This record gives sequence, C-alpha cells and structure tokens, in this order.
Amino acid sequence: MGATAVESEDAARLPFPAVVAGLLHGDFSRLEPLFHAPRPGALCPILAWVEEGRFDPEPEALAEAFSCACFNGCLEVVEQLLARGADPSGGDRTGLNGFHWAADRGQRAVVERLIQAGAPLETRNSYGGTVLGCAVWSATRAPRPEHPAILTALLEAGACVAAARYPSGSETVDALLRRYGREA
Repeated sequence: MGATAVESEDAARLPFPAVVAGLLHGDFSRLEPLFHAPRPGALCPILAWVEEGRFDPEPEALAEAFSCACFNGCLEVVEQLLARGADPSGGDRTGLNGFHWAADRGQRAVVERLIQAGAPLETRNSYGGTVLGCAVWSATRAPRPEHPAILTALLEAGACVAAARYPSGSETVDALLRRYGREA
C-alpha cells in the first residue's frame, strides 16, 4: 500500500542518519513512505537525497535503499536507481537482496524489470536459496496473487528449475516446475 502525501512528508523529516540506520537494519516497511513523492511532479525523499549526493558516502545504505524499493514494489524508484548504476543484485544485509525480496513479496513488475536489467537469477540468499527458490518458498507459505506469474517469468528467463524445492506442497507451483523440466 502506498504512502499518503502527509506520511511521505512526515517520513522525509526523519534525520538522514536515522534513515541510513533504518535501511541498514532492514526497516523496510517503516521506511516505505520515503519511496513515494509527496506530490505529483516531486521526487520521493530517497531520490531527492540521491540527487543531493547524501548517499555518496553511504554506498551500503544506498544498496539497501534499492532492496527496500524492491521489497515495497516501488518500481519508479527501482528504475531510477538502476539508471544511476545500482547493482540489481546488491543490498543483501537482510539476507535477501532486492531481487529475492521482490520475488518473495509478490512484486511482479519489479521482478520483471530486474530480469530485464540482467539481474543474476542464481544468486543465493543467506538461506541458500536462489530467486526462484525464494519465490517458490513464498508462494507456498505466504502466497500472493502475483506469485504464479513471478514463477513463470523467472522460469522463462532461465532460472534453474532444480534450485526450487520440489515437491513444494502446492500443486499449482509443482505443475509450473514440472512444465519447465523439474522431475521428482
């Protein structure tokens, strides 16, 4: 759910060091309002700070800002950060990078954009799972409407089907995995 203009303006009043600390600690839900513009035509606080150079001495926090944008499905911010050279597989202090988070949280548009950007499909998270493995895990334990489309997009992009847990516990997921070559 997107932030209102008031929430975004309130979040923008957070001191930058507190935002950096929050990003580095994975407070992605709490910081979500910073990824929305306070009014049409304005930059969201995160992108304004990028343009001001405030993240220049904080590259790790900027990578986590990218992950946070992926986590929250903030496609416009993901697009802008990629255009500014963000590593599409960076920002993994939480144990998952932005690509893993987008797949986990059912952020289909972000997943498709990261595939288009050439994000590595087989990068492992701290639990040993690939993006596909993470998506399968989430689709069976915390399913979201976009998970089947995300799984299909990852498989069509060439994700290693053997990296996914099978059987997954979901006939829908298992049928997709079998369609792309997964065998028992």
